[in-house]
Amino acid sequence: MENVTALFADAFIFVLVPWGLWQLLRRSIPIAILPILVGIVLAVLHFPASKVGIPSLYGDYIGWLAVLVLAFTAGLEMWQNPTHSPEAESLPSPTLGRLLGGALVALGVPFVIGTILVKLFFLPLHGWQAPHGNSWIGAMSIGLCISVSALPVLIGIVRELEPVYRPVGQLALKLAVVDDAALWIGLAILQFGARGSEALHGWTGFEGLAVLLLVGMALLSSWATRNLKNPPIWIIWAAVPAYLAAGSWASHELGLHELIGAYFAGALMPPRWVRRLPVEAVGTFSLIWLAPMFFGHSGLRIDGDALTWPSVLASLLLVVIAIVTKILAVWIFPPAPGLTNRQALGIGSLLQCKGLMEIVAATILHAHGMISEFAFASLMVLAVISTTLTGPMFRLVSGRSRPETVA
Repeated sequence: MENVTALFADAFIFVLVPWGLWQLLRRSIPIAILPILVGIVLAVLHFPASKVGIPSLYGDYIGWLAVLVLAFTAGLEMWQNPTHSPEAESLPSPTLGRLLGGALVALGVPFVIGTILVKLFFLPLHGWQAPHGNSWIGAMSIGLCISVSALPVLIGIVRELEPVYRPVGQLALKLAVVDDAALWIGLAILQFGARGSEALHGWTGFEGLAVLLLVGMALLSSWATRNLKNPPIWIIWAAVPAYLAAGSWASHELGLHELIGAYFAGALMPPRWVRRLPVEAVGTFSLIWLAPMFFGHSGLRIDGDALTWPSVLASLLLVVIAIVTKILAVWIFPPAPGLTNRQALGIGSLLQCKGLMEIVAATILHAHGMISEFAFASLMVLAVISTTLTGPMFRLVSGRSRPETVA
């Protein structure tokens, strides 16, 4: 009974209160940010949440499952065009090589510059050294968080753009899809790098089975794409939990985070099957009504003493680094030919949105001891600030709606 009571308290603080604030603010701030803000405030005020059973046992389970679903749907959305509209055809479609090159530059420039600056100026600060892994692993972990783009939050932002701006938003989404995949690959590589030789020793039959399972999922998807294009809908729905569970288990057995497997399990689903699923509805429900407990707990677990004025200042500096490097990267190498300066700056301002992806990445890295408490607190604040600034910054650089801006 105590666990149930704690769950209700959990849901009230981290689901209903943020939802009420979201409505009060007329949805001007992405809802994924508000539970984190509530958790951070409670952590800084040293609110005795444990006395009322928060974080609750069931709330932890529900929030964790919801974030697994969000990671899975992010993988599914690789095969969808969530904002397809006639306006999206008004920009020239980039070649695959140009698109991949633009995505590489948009991710690589912030990652390299951020990693170097963190290594030189942030890690020497008190409390910034990671508990596990060498300093370069810690610097690259923070650099990865600086360079990431928030695909799920960005999809929602692009859906709300005026029609004249949607082509630019659609192009930003294409880059974010590639960056999103690179994020999960990067997280896997960093985790293997942090473990060093341990990653290759002590493997049992379960690790081998996990590898075979992932290969089998990929082969099954390839076969189904060719030979089972329109199966009964119940087969597709039965495959969803099977893929999610298999991918999460496989990545866990390989010593990686379950969310990495959940994401790639979604990406492995046959594309024609994915188009018959209500991906947006499932993701929205999880984001608004279930995942806030995960986000709130992430904010609550921040060491309140770590969020000092130096940490806040560090967060602001990280925000500047993240925004400037992302926008500069897109401006230097636009993902499509013929873009105006305003369009390139608009894409960069959208891609600097951190949101859910940076929160999840920072949580994974913090759980594995690859970033410190101080770095984790600063990255949470970075996610809040960058995501909140995305809409106003895009409107600022894009100027007033004019048909010629998308010609």
